[in-house]
Amino acid sequence: MPWTLNDYPSSMKNLDKVVRKKAIDIANSMVDEGYEEGRAIPIATQQAKEWYQNADKEEIKAYEKTGKPTERSKEGKRYENNPERLNEGEHVVAHEDGWAVTSSKAKKPSAVFATKDEAVNRAREIAQNKGTALIVHKQDGSVQATYSY
Repeated sequence: MPWTLNDYPSSMKNLDKVVRKKAIDIANSMVDEGYEEGRAIPIATQQAKEWYQNADKEEIKAYEKTGKPTERSKEGKRYENNPERLNEGEHVVAHEDGWAVTSSKAKKPSAVFATKDEAVNRAREIAQNKGTALIVHKQDGSVQATYSY
């Protein structure tokens, strides 16, 4: 079920309004990508809280001023459903701009970081949330380490 500011999970009712809005946006995107609602809600809530703690006042104000979704159309769906992606492991691979985080069969990386440690930390978080594997590669492409979650 897509959520709006008028219809959202009860676990979000005590969140600050802008944090709730961010959590709703994240949860909707996760469901679009194939996550189960029960998994998407706590992950989205935690990520929204972290965003709020790390964002500066200008970024929060700018986000707060963007639309106030009270209903969600098909155009609001940003991604095609790819539930098969949930079973794929996360890889950390060398990239021209540093180190990339990508799922096993993805066409492009989900994120690129300047350092390998940053990429590994993000890939670990994703793999833990999905309950899959993390495969860390060396600069030459060979496997350095594999972790299962």
